[in-house]
This record gives sequence, structure tokens and C-alpha cells, in this order.
Amino acid sequence: MFLAACTPEKTESEVSAVEEPSVALPVLNTTAVAPVAKKVPYEMTAHGDTRVDNYYWMRDDSRTDEEILGHLESENTYVETVLAPLKERREALFEELVARIEKDDSTVPYFENGYWYNANYSGDKEYPVYIRKPSLDAEDEVLLDVNVMAEGHDYFSIGGIAVSKNNKLMAYAQDTLSRRIYTIYVQNIDTGEMYDDVLETTSGQVFWGNDNQSLFYIKKDLQTLLGFQVYRHTLGTTQSDDVLIYEETDTTFYTYLGESKDRSDIYIYHSHTDKSGVTVIDADNPTAPTKTFLPIQDGHEYDVAKLGDDYYVRTNLDAKNFRIVKVSGENTQDTSAWVDVVSHNPDVFIQDMTVMGNHLVVKEKVNGMLRLVSHNLTTGEHVTIPTEDPVFGAYFTGNTQADADHVRLYYSSLTTPPSIYDVDLNTLEFTLKKQNKVSDDFDAGMYASERVMIEARDGVSVPVSLVYKKSTFKKDGTNPLYQYAYGSYGATIEPTFRSSWVSLLDRGFVVAIAHIRGGQMMGREWYETGKMGQKINTFTDYIDVTKGLIAQNYADKDRVFAMGGSAGGLLMGAIANMEPSLYTAISAHVPFVDVVTTMSDASIPLTTGEYSEWGNPENADEYAYMLSYSPYDQVVAQDYPHMLVTTGLHDSQVQYFEPMKWVAKLREYKTDDNLLLFQTNMEAGHGGASGRFKRFESTALEYAFVLQLAGITE
Repeated sequence: MFLAACTPEKTESEVSAVEEPSVALPVLNTTAVAPVAKKVPYEMTAHGDTRVDNYYWMRDDSRTDEEILGHLESENTYVETVLAPLKERREALFEELVARIEKDDSTVPYFENGYWYNANYSGDKEYPVYIRKPSLDAEDEVLLDVNVMAEGHDYFSIGGIAVSKNNKLMAYAQDTLSRRIYTIYVQNIDTGEMYDDVLETTSGQVFWGNDNQSLFYIKKDLQTLLGFQVYRHTLGTTQSDDVLIYEETDTTFYTYLGESKDRSDIYIYHSHTDKSGVTVIDADNPTAPTKTFLPIQDGHEYDVAKLGDDYYVRTNLDAKNFRIVKVSGENTQDTSAWVDVVSHNPDVFIQDMTVMGNHLVVKEKVNGMLRLVSHNLTTGEHVTIPTEDPVFGAYFTGNTQADADHVRLYYSSLTTPPSIYDVDLNTLEFTLKKQNKVSDDFDAGMYASERVMIEARDGVSVPVSLVYKKSTFKKDGTNPLYQYAYGSYGATIEPTFRSSWVSLLDRGFVVAIAHIRGGQMMGREWYETGKMGQKINTFTDYIDVTKGLIAQNYADKDRVFAMGGSAGGLLMGAIANMEPSLYTAISAHVPFVDVVTTMSDASIPLTTGEYSEWGNPENADEYAYMLSYSPYDQVVAQDYPHMLVTTGLHDSQVQYFEPMKWVAKLREYKTDDNLLLFQTNMEAGHGGASGRFKRFESTALEYAFVLQLAGITE
């Protein structure tokens, strides 16, 4: 059987002009028999509605059930059997992908408390070596060689690393299972001595008090995996003696830690979908009572940055798209004492800020386009920092100095590889500290990007970022399309460079990022109209973008590929049910697809914190709305596109059994002969493999799958 893609026949001229392979495509092993899961009816009733889940039995929180593990292994075997003819192509793609990763590489050093810190990579080693040195020309002092630490582990991840104020002690967190449950260890940097202080079941964040004796960390609930208790540990004592300084009793909140640039404050962040708060720990007096920065209020979100004795607050109080105010440390709870620094503008979404020296630097979105604005805190003047790319992404990184006169940026566009710049805030001069090398023959000038607006069915214009290779792009509807989106939690997917996409661009693909509702590309309203009772907009926006790109001749209607992961995997499940004929193939990675069942079970990790994103099934109207789009519940007897579904057995965010059940139900209902492949990484979790090279194995698998279906041989 010759399997490229199940598409309508083309004319002879179309075939010769677009997709005639110079070498015959491999013949996939489509005679392999897909695993068939047993059905064990399980009834769930809510609000008078009874659902029967025939695959509920696939849930095993212990991940030890031999029947379940065996079924996952049989699915993996099926994938390898079907794709066996693509073995050489997968290997070649893997080598191509990892060749764009600099083998001998290092991060840009940043200065903190008397030392320069960075991480080095070498050769074929998968993990970094963390180092420090008192001056840039001094010899490296190795803090952690993660390659040595990872030996004997299928998965290994370093969480937080914290050095004490006296620079003599280091605390670090590690996870060897990929459940994002970290153990914290303490080491004497000078002697290498490991202390007896071992802190288990943590979130991985760790911060020192300035007494060099106190450590602050978050303990996790092992069932829900929510970090909910903040403890102070005193060096030389046991974990059982640690002092609980904050406990989050509202399970709809997430809890995080942070610190001010001058290390005088340690922050406990209280994060909810539509409200937030900050509790302050005095790092100079770590046993003192904590202080509430500002009481939590429904609908009020804020974050803070300290400079001297004052705080700058990014707040949406009386400012839907946020404003920035200044308040003294003595008056943080008095909103009448707030002084506007950047006033609210309904047409400008304030996305982020950093403050240092005499400047406040703000990330803003204007009609979906990013701009960086520097505010002089003395004169009150402000200026937009100039950038070369009209469409780009930028993030604050390594800005550890409270008195700096420059801001460090991670900068990238769809054609510009990741770059680290220092921008002088007085002259606006850019100094390139590093740009990632892609390959010896990569030339950014060979590629082009653009921003287009596609009208959705309700008349709203949806921004789309496109990138393609100039020599292969023809705006005549002949290029295959690879469309990506996320669309949840207000997360904004910036148009930044991905080296893996070069493999698609070089083979004639147009790659599109659909900035659909549910993110905040167009401001706060963009998020609010893509969540809860308006979640359907996320899915229809994605579909309408696909149709719009086809109509505008950016895409071959018979070679359209969709990809999304996690909440973006929910998106993939929804479009598969709603418009299956629109897509040649769908790649759904760690997909959140069993919405109602998961959101109905507070024992499942992270569920309760999502109520204000998706809804609480205890409310009848929210239950009904979620049920109306839940991919697992809405599977019907119809033709589905080719599908590749991936997961990790130890995933702590989307449990493996969601995609496992979904695939089983799709196999039961679908009426086509298209491929349905399901691969489980038996060692990894939500983020996939932990090594810098190994993670590309899954990408090579997906791209081999996509290229085969697109009829592309080279």
C-alpha cells in the first residue's frame, strides 16, 4: 500500500508541479494490527446526566498495573511496526535536528553577589555543567556537573539552584521521575561536602535567607501535586522540625516563590486564574512574621518589583489591560497611596515589567504587536526601544542587578535565532552577547515572516504569524501548511525562532502560529473571550484561521497539518471532532482531552486550580458547557484525519490515561482507515525527555509522520 495522504485526486499538472516525488515514498506497514482495548463500562452521573466511560479502567495512579503498562507497550510496538519503513528517515531527521544544537555551548554569564554564573555544554553530553567565577577571566568553579549526576537515571532534571549570601553554600533541587516532585540537597561549595539536610516532596524552588542558615521551600501534596505549604528550614535540623510559615487552604490557588533583585525580600506568590496576591518574607530577618503585600481581592491581579524602599506594581485594578503604579514599602496595602507611573490605556496591554537603576522597562502589546518601552524614573520621559524585526518576541532574562543601567533581553523572531542583548537604557545601544548558531549554512535572509489577520466567523480578526522559505514559497495554494497554537490560560505564544521548524521550511512548508483567543496576544479581553463559557472561540478561531490561510492561498488544502500540546492538545481534540476533513493529520502531544471527568475529580493533580479556566462541573451550566466540547466525550462515528498522539507515563499535568482513553475510544468509533498512532514515553513526563538531544527523538518521529503524509521524500 502506498500511503502518502488520503486526499482527493489532483490533476496531472498539479502533481508534477507540486508533489511528484523524485524518489518513491516508503510503503508503511499498514497491515499491522492496532491494539484493541477491552471495554469495561463505568457509569458517572451528574446533574441527571449519566455518562458511560468504557475505558475508565485505564487509570492507575500507581503506574504499576501490568495490564495497563502492557497495553501502552503494545501501542508503542504498533507505532514502531507501522513506521518501520521510516526508520532511516527518522534517524536522518534526528541527526538533522540535533546538528542545529551547538555541541560546545554556554549561556551568557550573569553577575550576582560577587560572582559570574553560567552553564556550559560540551560534545555529545546531554546536560549542562553549572559554573561560577569571581571574574570573567578567572577559572571556572564547577557547582554541578549534571551529566555525572544523571548517570543511572532514565530521566533527570535540576530545579532551583540557590547560593547563600556568604557564597559558601549551595542548595539545589533534583527530580529523577519527571513528576515535578523535587528533593532539595545542600552542599558546601568549597569542600564539596554534602550536608545531611535533605528536603523531600518539594516544588523544586529554594531560596536562602540572608542569615545563611534559613532555607525557604514549598512542599507538595503527593496526591494533587499542588504546592501548598511554605516552610522555613534551618540548616543542621531535620525536615520534620521545619517551620510552616504559610499554608494555602484554597485549592484553586497555585503557590510559587520568588525574590527581589536586592535579595532583601522573598515572595510567596498566590496565583489564581483571575486574582493574585503576594506575601513578603524579610530575607534579612527570616524568622520574622510574614507580611501581606496587599490582600487578595476577586478579579484583582498584580505583581511587584522592588527598587530601593519602593515597589512598582503591575495591576489591573481599575485597569483591564493593566497599569503600573509606585508605592512605598510602608504603604503597600493602601491603594490610595498608589502613584501612576504608566497609566492605563485600553488599547495597550501591559504584559510584563522590570525595574533597575533609574529605569522601568515595560513589555506592551499594541494590536498584537510587541513593543518595549523604557521609562526614565527621574525625568518621567519614556522611549520605545527600537528593534529590527516588526514581528518578534522578547523576554527579560538575567536582570539580577538592582542598580544596572542596562536591560538584558532574550530576543528572537521567526527568522532570527535566539539572541541575548544588553540594551543601554541611556543610549538605547544594543550589544549582542550571544546568538544561537543554527548551522554553518543557515542564512536568515533565505526566510521570510509576516503577520496576517484572518477574520473569524463572528467578525473578530485573529492575528497569525507566518514563516516560510523564500525560494519554495508560492502564494498559489501549493505549499503544505503546519499550523500551531495553544490558546489557554492567557499564555501568549510569541513569534519566536524554533530551529526544528527549519526542517519543515526547507522542505516547502509554511509554518503558522495562530494567535487564537484564550491567549493574550490582543490583550486581556482576548483571554477572557476564550475561556469558561466562551471557550468555543478558541477552537473556531483555529479552524477559521486554517480556512482563511487556504482561501488566501498560503496553504494546499489537501496538505494541512495541525499541532498542539497540553491545553493545545485539547484544541487538537476539539478540531478533530469539529472539522476532521479540514486536516490531513493532527499531532496531539500530552493532550488534555477528558475535560469533564478530570475536572470532576479534585484528587487529580492540578484540577482545582483550573476551575476558573474551564469551569467547575459541580455547577450544572458549567458541566454542560464543558461536556459540549470535551474531545473524549464528543468522539463520534465519523472519518478522522491521520493522528499522532504522544504522552509521558509520569506526566504530572495531563495524566497518561487521558490520551490513552481517547485513542482507545477513537479506535472504537472512527470510520476511516487513516493512521492513529499513540506513543508513550515510559520514562518521561509532561515535558518529554530530559536531555538536550534526546528530546528531539519525538520531534523526528512527528516530522517523519508529517513528511510522509505530505508526500515529501527529501
